[in-house]
Amino acid sequence: MIFEELLDVAIKAAHLSSDIILEFSDKSKVVDYKGRTDLVTIADKKSEKLIIDTILDKFQDHSILAEESGSNSKDSKYLWLIDPLDGTTNFVHGYPSYGISIACSIDNIISIAVVKDIVNNDLYTSIINKGAFKNGSLINISKTKTLIDSLLVTGFGYNHDVNWELNMKLFKHFTDNTQGVRRLGAASIDLCHLATGIVDGFWEYDLKPWDTAAGKLIVEEAGGKITKLNGDKFNIYQNQILASNKIIHEDLVLDISSIIT
Repeated sequence: MIFEELLDVAIKAAHLSSDIILEFSDKSKVVDYKGRTDLVTIADKKSEKLIIDTILDKFQDHSILAEESGSNSKDSKYLWLIDPLDGTTNFVHGYPSYGISIACSIDNIISIAVVKDIVNNDLYTSIINKGAFKNGSLINISKTKTLIDSLLVTGFGYNHDVNWELNMKLFKHFTDNTQGVRRLGAASIDLCHLATGIVDGFWEYDLKPWDTAAGKLIVEEAGGKITKLNGDKFNIYQNQILASNKIIHEDLVLDISSIIT
């Protein structure tokens, strides 16, 4: 029953946090800068505190890794990975793509995932080996068979470095060789869109563990595949991710390898 208890707490935290963020959506947003384009608002901070307090109220001995406050490490096999407002820049500008990402790792295996799409009021959930769900209904990845018929999604990091330049090359290539590439600015939401089958593939550089932890489980439980860009095994502490409906994955890896080698 521990999985269900963990999921219930994650869902409760996501709903409470969503309410806090919505309270700020119509207010003037006080913005701090972690970098020139890397923003943080009071909504991020209040959301994160509420999520952490909700988790620790139930599970006092669990460890936390969160975007704004960092690591609260304890001698526990349970680690919560929290992005209290994924898509902060979108939120600040009123662009309708931002959400909350909460995952729980047990013995270094992501076992519980919740992503709340705040704008559309959609809740994505997953327990390891029990499928992925959107608002309680089972979801599955697409059945698209070829790249030319695929719709992809990506994101760009805050630092305009070598990885950013490589990603621009990939963006151009896949824009030319697929149905299109979208860039919406919230990785957890992008991964959930992949899990529901409305896009067929996703890649990005320079993401953090809290960006991908929940989405990874949701995609895999929906039947998708996640690796590094070269097809090697992925883990959430690496700085690159390639996710797909599994069918087009090998073709994505081959195309990427031809561009960035």
